[in-house]
Amino acid sequence: MKAKDIRNMPAEARVQEMNELLQEQFNLRMQKATGQLANSSRLGKLRRDIARICTVMNEKGVAGHE
Repeated sequence: MKAKDIRNMPAEARVQEMNELLQEQFNLRMQKATGQLANSSRLGKLRRDIARICTVMNEKGVAGHE
């Protein structure tokens, strides 16, 4: 997911996407702990996507207060 796409999302969609990504990250972490994780690179990609959404949410939050 690209930051440009995230910036074009409505605020509610960003929150919903963040919740879905966090849930998926949790599920992958559980799979890793039980030895069932097939694609370990997905964890890193998820972390970066979560960070991108957090960054955009912080930017929008700061810009909205001015």
